[in-house]
Amino acid sequence: MKYWQKAIKIPLLSLIFGVMVVQTLFVGNCHAQNFTFEGGRKKNTLYFDFIKNLIIIPIYINGKGPFNFILDTGVNPLVITDPILKDSLSIMETRSVKINGFGGGDEIDAFLTNNIHVKVGDASIESISTVIFKQDFFNLSGYVGKKVYGLIGYSFFNSFLVKINYVQKKIQFSVNNGKTKIRGEKIPLEFFDNKPYINIKVETPQTGLINAKVIVDCGASHALSLEAFNNSNFPVPSPNIYGNLGVGLSGEISGYIGRVTNLEIGRFKFKDVLTNFPKYSEVVTKIRVKERNGNLGSDILNRFHVIFDYKNANMYLEKNDNFRNPFDHDMSGIEIYATDKPYTRYFISRLEAGSPAEKAGFLVDDEITAINFKSINNYTLDDISGLFKSNDGQAVVIEIWRNDQTIMKLIKLKRRV
Repeated sequence: MKYWQKAIKIPLLSLIFGVMVVQTLFVGNCHAQNFTFEGGRKKNTLYFDFIKNLIIIPIYINGKGPFNFILDTGVNPLVITDPILKDSLSIMETRSVKINGFGGGDEIDAFLTNNIHVKVGDASIESISTVIFKQDFFNLSGYVGKKVYGLIGYSFFNSFLVKINYVQKKIQFSVNNGKTKIRGEKIPLEFFDNKPYINIKVETPQTGLINAKVIVDCGASHALSLEAFNNSNFPVPSPNIYGNLGVGLSGEISGYIGRVTNLEIGRFKFKDVLTNFPKYSEVVTKIRVKERNGNLGSDILNRFHVIFDYKNANMYLEKNDNFRNPFDHDMSGIEIYATDKPYTRYFISRLEAGSPAEKAGFLVDDEITAINFKSINNYTLDDISGLFKSNDGQAVVIEIWRNDQTIMKLIKLKRRV
C-alpha cells in the first residue's frame, strides 16, 4: 500500500480531540505542571504558523527540537501523535493504556509518561504528563502540509497570561501576577477536566435564541460545533449537507454542516455562522460534561485578539481585522491530503457526495498536479483551501495525475450551505 493511500483513511475537516480519560490515569502525580521562565524573565513572544485555522508552534522536548505542535486549549495533557518521537528522544518509564474518545471506532493504544521536559520559547516545564500514541492515527502532517508531532495545551495556558494575536501570528505570554491591565470584553471561563468552557447564545429556526455551554477550543479549525440539545441531537437547520466533520480518538465523526442564524459571545454578535452538527452518539455519549452543548473553534477565535487568563478564569476578546470575514464552506467538495515523501504532493482523500468535484468525475487518490494552469508547487494547502472557498460560481481548472496519465477537469464552485 502506498504511503498516502494508507494515510488518507482518516480525513480531517476539523480537528476534534477528546482526550477524556487521560486525566484520571495521572491521579496521584505530584509533579509540578507549570511552565516557568529562567533568569528572572517575566514575558516572552513567540511567532506561529497559522494553517487551516490552527496555531502551530515550535517546542523542544528533552533538549531536542524544534518540533511543531498544535496549540490547543481543549487538550490536556501533552499529546504526542507521532510515535517516532518516543524512540528518537529515548523516552523511558512509559506504561501502556487504552484511551477512549470521540468518534465511532474502538479505543486506541497509547503510552503514558511523566519523563518529558518541554521548552516553549524561554519557558520550560519538568516532568509534564504526556500521552504518546502507538500509531499516528490523525496524521496531522498530512492535514496541514508540514510536519506536526502533537498537541500542547492546558499546562502552557495555565502557567501564564497568554495573548494570541491572530493577525500578526504571534503569542505573548507573561507571568500572571494580577497587575497587568487587560483590554477587551471579559468572558468568564468555567473549567472541567482542565478544559475551558463559556456560555454563549445561539439561535436557529427550530430552537429560537437559547443559552449554550461550549468548550473553547483553539485546536478545532471550525467556527462552531453543536452536539446536544435536550439530551438529543441538536436540531439541524436547512439547508445542510451531510459528511465527515473530523476525527476523534475513536474514529471519524459524522454529521451535518449548516448555519445558525445568530451567535452571541458577550456583546459580540455573528450572523449565519457555519456550524457542525455531529451525531449525538459519536460525541455526547462519550464526554463527561453532560450539560455541554458544543465546541467553539478557531474560525471564531481568530476574529479577535484573545487573552486567556486561566488563573482568574477569564477570557478577553477584542475585535481584530478578521472580525467581519464571511463564514465560507468549501465549494468544491474535495478534501486534500499532503505528503512530503519524497517531496510535497497533494492527493484527493475524500469527495463529498453530490459536490461539484464528484459530479466532474474526480476520484479518491487522484493526484492534483496543477490548478488554473499553475503548477501545484505554487500553492500551499491554505492557498488551495482559500481558492475552493472563494466565489460561488467560479470556474476552476484542475489538472490531475491518474493511472499514469494527465487529465484536465473543470469544476464550477457551488455554495451548498
